[in-house]
Amino acid sequence: MAVNLSPPRPEDLLPVKGVKLGVAEAGIRKAGRKDLLLMTLAEGTCVSGVFTQNRFCAAPVQVAKEHLASGGLPRALLVNTGNANAGTGEAGIASAKASCDAAARLAGCDSRQVLPFSTGVIMEPLPVERIVAGLPGCIADLREDNWARAAEAIMTTDTVPKARSRRAQLAGGVATVTGIAKGAGMIRPDMATLLAFVATDAPVARGALGALLADAAARSFNRISVDGDTSTNDSFVLIATGARGGTVIDNAGHPGFAALREAVLEVSQGLAQAIVRDGEGATKFITVRVEKGRDEAECADVAYAIAHSPLVKTAFSASDPNLGRLLAAIGNAGVRDLEVGRVELYLDEVLVSRDGGRAPAYREEDGKRVMAKSEITVRVVLNRGLVATTVWTCDLSHDYVTINAQYRT
Repeated sequence: MAVNLSPPRPEDLLPVKGVKLGVAEAGIRKAGRKDLLLMTLAEGTCVSGVFTQNRFCAAPVQVAKEHLASGGLPRALLVNTGNANAGTGEAGIASAKASCDAAARLAGCDSRQVLPFSTGVIMEPLPVERIVAGLPGCIADLREDNWARAAEAIMTTDTVPKARSRRAQLAGGVATVTGIAKGAGMIRPDMATLLAFVATDAPVARGALGALLADAAARSFNRISVDGDTSTNDSFVLIATGARGGTVIDNAGHPGFAALREAVLEVSQGLAQAIVRDGEGATKFITVRVEKGRDEAECADVAYAIAHSPLVKTAFSASDPNLGRLLAAIGNAGVRDLEVGRVELYLDEVLVSRDGGRAPAYREEDGKRVMAKSEITVRVVLNRGLVATTVWTCDLSHDYVTINAQYRT
């Protein structure tokens, strides 16, 4: 069960003018579930994306990157679940392109204007014929207010659909930002997360859109971990239709850039945190805050050393204040000249460690009280600089093993 996470209410998800979404049950892996999504984009829409750094990146990732690089403006995004089309070689590339061809015929655009995305089981052939058969259902279902159903259609082991909306006050009016994401396992992005699609009706030039995307990825999807594994299919796409009109946001100095950046970040962080809250088998949502580091990189290294440690994560699952595991993770983060005597460690407001050992005022019952909560903040103060960063993670429970042991069955 997700940690303090409820499904989004359809009425809270704001339509983005210029984006229509259609969903179908194509039976890609299992019958009777939404597993195919087509998003159509108005002519002139600008799209930017970041993708997994996994060297075994999936066929749809390779094709999407190729189509984006071709220079044409995308007119559709095609997403299937149940099958990752990863580890499938040249046949997988051909299948991804065939699915784009089929979508392009129905959407009335060039196949290079379709970006494909897949998620699911790796090393299995993509059933293109089922995608082709399901696409007319997507076309018939196309609506601007279909974000909630779209969020359901991209789920795999997720237990809760993930969607967010915000408004940004720009000169001359209000812009809408709405996004959906999926992910619950194989989450330690090396760019973004499994699948995330965020759209705005604001007019944004390609360069500025890329800057918005990079900022959002760095401070949201690139700061989460469920299990420390980077997927073969990670994709984060930012879409700007420009349908609300107004002057084009073409650089960071534009009066509307900062407001739009904050709205995109709010949506992205909300989606990223929802992924962690719905982590496979998760019972705890943990914020790891590393402060007073010399630079962003070392703060992130320390935070991820904690977030990735199975010993730390299982202690959180058991509500066991075995806090020496936290110290060991910090010391194992690769900060070579770290002065451990200057490091302070807190659980919520409780000072656990200072001067290289247990804080004199720390009591076991205080640690137990904090560890029993469903939401916990770990704060590490390095006392060697002025930089801070935050990573969000979850615990590691018996259910995580069960889910992944039975994933293909």
